[in-house]
Amino acid sequence: MKLEQNPQAPIFSNTQIPDIFFSEYLSSANGDYVKIYLYILFLSKYDKDIKLNDLSKKLVLPLKVIQDGIKYWEDMGVLTKKTTGYIINDLQEIELHKLYKPKTSLSAEQLQKSAEDQKRAQSIEYINNKYFSGLMPLSWYPDIELWFSKYGFDEEVMIALFNYCFNKAALNRSYIQTVAEAWANNKIKTFSDLDNYYERQEKINVIIKSISKKLSLNRQLSQYERAYVEKWVVDYAYSLDIIEIALKKTTSKVNPNFDYLNKLISDWYDKGLKTPEQVQKYIADMKVKQKNVQNLQKSTGYNQYNQRNYDNLDDLYVNKPVENLS
Repeated sequence: MKLEQNPQAPIFSNTQIPDIFFSEYLSSANGDYVKIYLYILFLSKYDKDIKLNDLSKKLVLPLKVIQDGIKYWEDMGVLTKKTTGYIINDLQEIELHKLYKPKTSLSAEQLQKSAEDQKRAQSIEYINNKYFSGLMPLSWYPDIELWFSKYGFDEEVMIALFNYCFNKAALNRSYIQTVAEAWANNKIKTFSDLDNYYERQEKINVIIKSISKKLSLNRQLSQYERAYVEKWVVDYAYSLDIIEIALKKTTSKVNPNFDYLNKLISDWYDKGLKTPEQVQKYIADMKVKQKNVQNLQKSTGYNQYNQRNYDNLDDLYVNKPVENLS
């Protein structure tokens, strides 16, 4: 693998790293990938030809890590693959290109400074000073403008987005984009929407904690189990009182699972039951109905046939086909 710098870039006796590497690339790359980049940057000054196996031994890294690291920097546009090796691209040129490209698509109307534009500009400047110590790379500005336009966030939500990612120690484009998508999918646009979202999530977390305790689950719920609870709480608007009725019906189960709970609770929702009292009445009515069926079977001698045993009311929720009586 031959390494060389961009022919247009001057060659110095020391290895220079532009500040844009620290502000734009360092936080999103893992330590091994940074190690790989720094070393091949050093080697490229001397037009070195090095094999991946030798690079693996020199850096004391597995060959797979070397290959993944090279691919990572190639995907980031930092390296350009050639038939004989790679060119190490100028990071400053890359950022200038990113900055220039979005600007060419701005219309005259978009450039007009309205009161809304000024408020947005103030929020971006706040983000710059608060989370980048006033050193936010220029390429972030069009990205933030794009997120404003794509997701319809107001200024307070955008600041809250950066604050959330900053507190998670994940202030990079990929993570911010992921969180922004999640908020947008939950119909968050204003700070009031965000406040309601957090309140709803807190309610869900409290119910999940209670369910885990009542079922003696010494683990976190899986993604799919959590989705069930969110459906019961958000879509069905069921309180813990109703969910607890279903939990009590798992006491006779050897391995109670969320599929079983979901069948019970969804059945109640489909029947239009909205309160714990309505659910309890429905269950009581089903018991009376089942008892009447059993009494009728006894009085008519119907039990001489091989019938399904309905003593366990849970069978009423599994919708199994009736057995052939012939």
